[in-house]
Amino acid sequence: MSKKILVVGSGPIIIGQAAEFDYSGTQGCLALREEGYEVVLVNNNPATIMTDHTVADTVYCEPLTVPSLTAIIEKERPEALLAGLGGQTALNLAVELDKAEVLKKYNVELLGTSVESIQKGEDRELFRELMSELNQPVPESQVIVSVSEAKQFADQVGYPVISRPAYTLGGRGGGIAETEAELNELIHNGLKASPIHQVIIEKSIAGFKEIEYEIMRDTNGTCISVCNMENFDPVGVHTGDSIVTAPSQTLSDQEYQMLRTASFDIVSALDVIGGCNVQLALDPDSKKYYVIEVNPRVSRSSALASKATGYPIAKLATKVALGYTLDQLQNPLTGHTYASFEPALDYTVVKFPRWPFDKFSEADRKLGTKMRATGEVMAIDRTLEGAFQKAVQSLDTVIPPLTDLDKHLTQPTDLRYFAILELLRQGESIENIHKSTHIDLFFLNVLQNLVEMENTLASYTIESIPEGVLKLAKLYSFTDQSIADFLGCEENKVAAVRNNYGLVPAFKMVDTCAAEFEAATNYVYSTYAGVNEIEPLKGSKKALIIGSGPIRIGQGVEFDYSAVKAIESLQAAGWTTVMINNNPETVSTDYETADRLYFDPIQKEVIASIVEHEDIDLVFTQFGGQTAINMAEELEEAGIPLAGVSTDMLDGLEDRDRFYSSLKELNIPHVEGSTCHTKNEALETASHYSYPILCRPSYVIGGQGMVKVNNEKELKQALQDTDDRHYPIVLDQFMTGKEVEVDLVADGERIFIPEVMEHIEPAGVHSGDSMAVFPSSLPAYVKEAVTEYSEKIVRHSKYKGIMNIQFLWSGENVYVLEVNPRSSRTVPIISKVSGISLVDLAVRLLIEDPACDLATVPAPSWSHVAVKYPLFSSHALPEIDHKLGANMQSTGEGMCLGSTVAEALAKVFSHLPDIQLHPEACFIDADNEDEDRKKQTFEEWIQTDEAAIYVNDQVTPAAKEKRIQALKYGITVFSEPSTFDAYLQSLTIKNTEPTPLPGNITEGVR
Repeated sequence: MSKKILVVGSGPIIIGQAAEFDYSGTQGCLALREEGYEVVLVNNNPATIMTDHTVADTVYCEPLTVPSLTAIIEKERPEALLAGLGGQTALNLAVELDKAEVLKKYNVELLGTSVESIQKGEDRELFRELMSELNQPVPESQVIVSVSEAKQFADQVGYPVISRPAYTLGGRGGGIAETEAELNELIHNGLKASPIHQVIIEKSIAGFKEIEYEIMRDTNGTCISVCNMENFDPVGVHTGDSIVTAPSQTLSDQEYQMLRTASFDIVSALDVIGGCNVQLALDPDSKKYYVIEVNPRVSRSSALASKATGYPIAKLATKVALGYTLDQLQNPLTGHTYASFEPALDYTVVKFPRWPFDKFSEADRKLGTKMRATGEVMAIDRTLEGAFQKAVQSLDTVIPPLTDLDKHLTQPTDLRYFAILELLRQGESIENIHKSTHIDLFFLNVLQNLVEMENTLASYTIESIPEGVLKLAKLYSFTDQSIADFLGCEENKVAAVRNNYGLVPAFKMVDTCAAEFEAATNYVYSTYAGVNEIEPLKGSKKALIIGSGPIRIGQGVEFDYSAVKAIESLQAAGWTTVMINNNPETVSTDYETADRLYFDPIQKEVIASIVEHEDIDLVFTQFGGQTAINMAEELEEAGIPLAGVSTDMLDGLEDRDRFYSSLKELNIPHVEGSTCHTKNEALETASHYSYPILCRPSYVIGGQGMVKVNNEKELKQALQDTDDRHYPIVLDQFMTGKEVEVDLVADGERIFIPEVMEHIEPAGVHSGDSMAVFPSSLPAYVKEAVTEYSEKIVRHSKYKGIMNIQFLWSGENVYVLEVNPRSSRTVPIISKVSGISLVDLAVRLLIEDPACDLATVPAPSWSHVAVKYPLFSSHALPEIDHKLGANMQSTGEGMCLGSTVAEALAKVFSHLPDIQLHPEACFIDADNEDEDRKKQTFEEWIQTDEAAIYVNDQVTPAAKEKRIQALKYGITVFSEPSTFDAYLQSLTIKNTEPTPLPGNITEGVR
């Protein structure tokens, strides 16, 4: 067997392909290392722990394209390729490399499922033929390669029809068409989205139950069902946008076994080796079912199934791909059962999607077969009521006021669950709701139980509430705060009465075997049902690391990277580590990461119970993004010890008035700005500034609600759109210039800055949506000012740990824009390119490691330059204008290295045509463009096969419509001249060399 294996990752996070592949890929790489193989990883996502030297021997942040992978294969000469862990991106690349005969030329073996099997699972025509051979029913359908064929089919079977393009992820390019006009656009986009220009169009079976089976199969043909899952939402809503329960809740044993057997037959016929996801539709009124689709790889559902059961699918799938059989592999979680043992659950799991619509007020919230959620949360409890409640508590969002409740039922939206609850509160019958939604009556009864409990609680006071009512409320996972709201009292009074009754949370293990065998695991959840199963961890020093919750725009997998690095650093220093998080996609919620994992909502009540049970010495809030840092005040008030921060310190850095006052005292230039607590105060303050003004809510993630306003009318509109919960708001004078930022570590006096990051787009574009260069080529006086101001801020606030500061360079001056007293989006990039772990330094300072002295940290040496670039999920949000501005819109980011900025840019834009050779590929809409010189109108050009790049930076309704139209056609849109200039600069480089991340090849791999 091979000694060097090439692993292909899934690339930057986009809707439909998120951190679950970082988790799977990390598990796979570590499993290969465990078997003694050298791992060469290709993944251009800098934010993930997967692209860290503790996971793979050699890491390439190179484009995920056939030419790029061919160059790496030629250079590294791996004996084998593992592609089944990198989502649809890696799977498609494996097929393309095989087709181009690259694998044959370099004698590279494809591990796991064969190309032929992948094609049978992904090519809609081949899959349909196989189902016919197996007598497995599929919906009435036709594989088409043109719009006219689609129209013919729709006329024949009637509307609505469902479109599913081949070889795409997250339902990309697909959807439901109710009319011929919708079908036209849907098929045009679907054919463009499919790498093989193929779409299956099928008669809609919306309303059937949607069931999934997560299957593992080995080379001997042994199959097990790791987990089966039932969607709360019937067929018609993409499973990534569905609330999901595990195990299935409403199937009879006969139905369960029938669908399980069908899944085994399909996976065996496909000859899948490793993990596979099978999606089926079941008629609720008969035993009739249809096969929807199969993913012959680990998937989003695999990550959920792994965390729901404690069965590490990706790790074991990797070993199966190496030739092991399931009965040869032990489950590392239990240490007793073998991988051929099907997990059993004595609890219930609910997955709830996290959507980006709180960022995009203009978005269409309607859900369909195309996934639109950026991430998800998972909850575990002994009651389904409790699991639903814990899932909603984990979302870290505020539900907007609901209007037109019935519309959410007939046309599913992200708010449908909450609309159902509201209708039940208003007395609507579950039978009527069932008729509108086809959601099973069992699920609706569970929601009815929650509403009845709300009504019961509201009928009591804190003095009169019986013990039985309070106990049932806690069984249903009502928080102390929500109970207090119903009773009309303070939260601490509810906690006191609860404790008086002896109602305290118990902690249960996820042991994969429902206590059938003796198993001591470190994976636990809280519940008010049953007795406590776990003893506190042993250890002289214990740390609790607070995670960042679900992936959303502005808070992605980069904070999971920081949390995992913090755990590793604490363990290396001899600390016992405890993790709390609720995101099933991430490495921080892998039960092999921390010494103990609590899968629970990130709330004060839960954290306090863990701190008490485990006797925690220190709680770390700096590594879990804004979610974790926002917990600091409540935790400090509860007397919980925090590492390196205090509420007063944070307030001094995040409260605009206090912060600007400090900067004035320190003689540090800053942009003029004020904090306003009401709409009228904001309008009065604005009258003293000149427009444009930057208007932003306080304490938000990713610039949510942040907007540049050009006049009083726009300001009034922005204030109208701002929720009361986002006050106070900040008004800043808008200034033009270049934005630069630093990530630093501090010991309260001194700082360490590896280098400065320079943005390509101008100030006013959110840093998360900017391209950036690291290390920068800024003038020395700018870097000196940045260092001086950073040190002054740290000394003034006596700050310890990790910090991000953003600056504006305008003319000869450098101004401070803002401080983030926590780990940031760019920490993984700076750590990987510099070869210095900022998180490790920060942790050692926070635990007061006497051997950690910032004065002795060597300055990094630079052999290459990195360019960070944003990725926008325009395929999932086609109605959004991605004009760059103050409100962050990107779902993820990529990174490429080069010996020069131009070479790195050439890799960033390698997917685009060279417009010097193919000018017809580009259409520039600019004020100074001569309309008469253009050969085609925009409307004509967009219909051509060559159309690839559209340039338009204008701020007009017409420009907005054109940009949206271009995105719908899959065209790259440049809305900032500086981004287009960077693309033009990339064209000066004709040949690039694969460049691995710096670092010792084998040092530090765990």
